[in-house]
Amino acid sequence: MSSFKEIINKPIPVLVDFHAEWCGPCQVMGPILKEVKDQLNDIVSIVKINVDKNPALLGKYQVRGLPTFIIFKEGQLVWRQSGIVKKEELINIINKFS
Repeated sequence: MSSFKEIINKPIPVLVDFHAEWCGPCQVMGPILKEVKDQLNDIVSIVKINVDKNPALLGKYQVRGLPTFIIFKEGQLVWRQSGIVKKEELINIINKFS
């Protein structure tokens, strides 16, 4: 299994979704993220991090609300936002960093 550092250290944007199974807005974002991945294919990597199973990452990236989305490019945090994000907005943001 790759370490989180290896996962985010890619030349393409890596969208990390910090979520929880009990989080309603997180469940709303599931299908949206699938549509984003289907549309953008290989120009983005989407990684889902369950905060209940990864509390250390929660603290390291100071995730306070769910869902929280962070985009990394070559290991650098380039964008973050909490809450529901519209598909078109996510696609535009990812395209900015690809």
